[in-house]
Amino acid sequence: MKPAYTTQVVTDEEAFAALAPDWGELYRRCATATPFQNHAWLHSWWLSYGRRGRLRVLAVRDGGGLLAVAPLMAVRRPLPALVPLGGAISDYGDVLVDDERGETAVEALTEALSTAARSALIDFREVRPGGAVEQVYDRWRGPRRRVSDSVCLELPAVAMDELVARLPSAKAQQRVRAKLRKLSALGVERQIVRPDGVEPALRRLLELHRLQWQGRKVTGEHLQSRFCDHLVRSVGPMVRSGDAVVTEFRLDDDVVAVDLTLLSRGLAGGYLYGAHPRLRECKADVAVMLLDACAEHTCGGERGTLSLLRGNEPYKHHWRPEPVVNQRLLLARRRTAPLISAVLGDVAARRRGKELLRRWERQKEGAGGGGS
Repeated sequence: MKPAYTTQVVTDEEAFAALAPDWGELYRRCATATPFQNHAWLHSWWLSYGRRGRLRVLAVRDGGGLLAVAPLMAVRRPLPALVPLGGAISDYGDVLVDDERGETAVEALTEALSTAARSALIDFREVRPGGAVEQVYDRWRGPRRRVSDSVCLELPAVAMDELVARLPSAKAQQRVRAKLRKLSALGVERQIVRPDGVEPALRRLLELHRLQWQGRKVTGEHLQSRFCDHLVRSVGPMVRSGDAVVTEFRLDDDVVAVDLTLLSRGLAGGYLYGAHPRLRECKADVAVMLLDACAEHTCGGERGTLSLLRGNEPYKHHWRPEPVVNQRLLLARRRTAPLISAVLGDVAARRRGKELLRRWERQKEGAGGGGS
């Protein structure tokens, strides 16, 4: 019997753009969706970073509405593969499936992915544990492998008082409360930016971000015009739909910091901020200020997670977050199974290289530690 669903492989930018209304409805029906599966985010990313002829968005329909989507693109190096849209500036990769249709949605998407794979590997990076594509992985009939990817640190989506109460000692809790009082005494005020003010606020964010990292190592992509264009295009619609919040912090009527927090049904994450060095000169704790604002956007709703997103920086551990390891899911057909072996070999080599580098750095520190 012919299936009740149809599959379309979208390779055209305009057709991708036209999916926005149906995509938005599906996004709301997928509980595991993160902000990085939002249509505005991915379509804007494609406009800034995509390469002509590489778009491969799988759209599965049941009648008129979307049943599932896999936002992918084709790459040829280092191996022929289908990889998620969003690239390195997106903290999570995944697909969307309609929770209300369960098995049907997953089976339809699995079949569509198998057909689309052909001679290419399907390489889903940065999948948050419990992501929708794990259901595809479980049903995949061909070769498959799972390896660890980046670490994200997560907190419960609770009020700031509860986050402070998680700290390991009464002294640590007192220090944070003192920092919050300091912010209040300085007169730092925060204001959520209205949709019509998002573009100038984001441009201020990026300028402050550049200023705060001046003379230090910074993620170079954040300083590129294509990244700015991407944020401006994507965040405006996301603010209007309630999937992002831009917050400005003012001191003496001057904007001294801007924060961008991305939101989905079950998760919120502080994505990027810019802070003027003046704040640190005033002894203001910027990390406490930002977390306080972010917690306000997440507590009291259905979101269960406040994600500190990728990165294992020591300052994040101050809040006793739970380390959550993203997964890399590799799917192949039988004739392309050697591609999985090639990826696993590369992963192992990179890990050995990092471990050798860590050992060398420890030895160097030890050699330089001898007293005079």
